[in-house]
Amino acid sequence: MLIDDLRGRIINASGTYDALAARRVFGDALLTAFPFAAFVTKTVTGQRREGNPAPRLWELGAGMINSIGLPNKGLDGFLAEDLPALAELPVPLIVNVMGSTPDEFAALVEPVAARAEVAGLELNVSCPNVKTGLDIGADPESAAQLMRAVRPLTGKPLIVKLTPNCASPAAVAAAVQDAGADAVSLINTLRGMALHPRTGEPWLGGRSGGVSGPAVRAVALAQVAAVRAAVDIPIVGMGGVQSGRHARDLLDAGADLVAVGTESFRDPTAGTRITGELGRLRADQTSPAAL
Repeated sequence: MLIDDLRGRIINASGTYDALAARRVFGDALLTAFPFAAFVTKTVTGQRREGNPAPRLWELGAGMINSIGLPNKGLDGFLAEDLPALAELPVPLIVNVMGSTPDEFAALVEPVAARAEVAGLELNVSCPNVKTGLDIGADPESAAQLMRAVRPLTGKPLIVKLTPNCASPAAVAAAVQDAGADAVSLINTLRGMALHPRTGEPWLGGRSGGVSGPAVRAVALAQVAAVRAAVDIPIVGMGGVQSGRHARDLLDAGADLVAVGTESFRDPTAGTRITGELGRLRADQTSPAAL
């Protein structure tokens, strides 16, 4: 399994670290000091998306709300333009894809997985399901049907990114495990809204958005622990990680890898720092003085 072969336990959360922009700023130095053990791309959709209208961000006292809206070049643009550049990174590449039906996911998974540069795929299931009226990832059977549709298309690892905005992420995790998922990742952002301080109208161009950062850390710990009790496959845990201690907590709760998201907006080298802090915590816990 891909997760077992990584050089470290810290990766990025999809959409929170722009490796191509970082390469333009830091040049080839980024390749020798890349902050993550694997790189997860921002979400790729079938067609090009411009994203939501501005404003797209609202700063909270303990994080932020984003309403970015998944802007991307679409499948063809990603394969032709972004993938060759991302393949130069010195770590395995995991491509995050999203559709609104199993057929749309299949149309993404098959051509992406066929590329040798791609080590694995992350399926973003926080998308509408017209039959149930829920996100695909909010309904265990819908998520399982999706997994059964795409599993035969590739032997590469498939990670399902669960939504926290449902009755039981653990039930969804168990359903996708039974349908062939290699791993799950959680938590995605929580739904939130910010109001304009003068007009009282929604501030964000998309009206609502996703809450991330320290404010969601306790939710992440609880949901990772619940999912670990329900599945045997690897878990990528994320949500409010700012330090090695926070990463250690998620690992103790049942995660196998930890993803850093919002903290990278404040500190682009957060992944390197947190990896170092986590390593020192592990060393302290195994030292003779700690035994």
